[in-house]
Amino acid sequence: MSIAWDHQLNGWTTVFSPDILFYMNVPENLDALYHQRKRWAKGGTEVLLTNFKRVVSHPGKYLKQWAFITDQTLSIIWSLFFFVSTLIFLISLVTFFFTGNYERVYHMFCMAFIFVTFEMFAGVLQLLSALIVDDRGRKFKYLIFMPLYMLIYWQVNALALVTTLIPAVKTILGYGSGTWVSPVRKHHTE
Repeated sequence: MSIAWDHQLNGWTTVFSPDILFYMNVPENLDALYHQRKRWAKGGTEVLLTNFKRVVSHPGKYLKQWAFITDQTLSIIWSLFFFVSTLIFLISLVTFFFTGNYERVYHMFCMAFIFVTFEMFAGVLQLLSALIVDDRGRKFKYLIFMPLYMLIYWQVNALALVTTLIPAVKTILGYGSGTWVSPVRKHHTE
């Protein structure tokens, strides 16, 4: 991520190339996914904070980077909102349950279902467009797993960002390390 920002800020142009294939180790379990997302969330926040002043001080010169700043900032805000609203939801749910206010418990589940449905619809549109563009639509077989993927993936991402926000800010202020340590990976042979 930092390299992409450096290239962009130095005038290089990034373009989409549908014919490029690359190899990426995908986490095999939820714990590994969480640790990967923590590294990525911390790195993304560090890069945002490192480049924010430079872009804001010359908005016309770095016009293209405003999309990156907006995207990353909205992701941070969404993750914080998701985390806080989930805590409020759980505290309210437990409170209403133990006070015997089952009508409120039912109402909370109904409202949560409605909001999650809207999130799923937006997510399906995003992933559907990615499946169309990626590999010329040959990956449509994964369409059936998208809702489950989004539920888990978005929650893991939000948790990873919230848990790394303060360490990322500390790193930028000089009280931490921004050095990435590669995880131990299994070597697969076919």
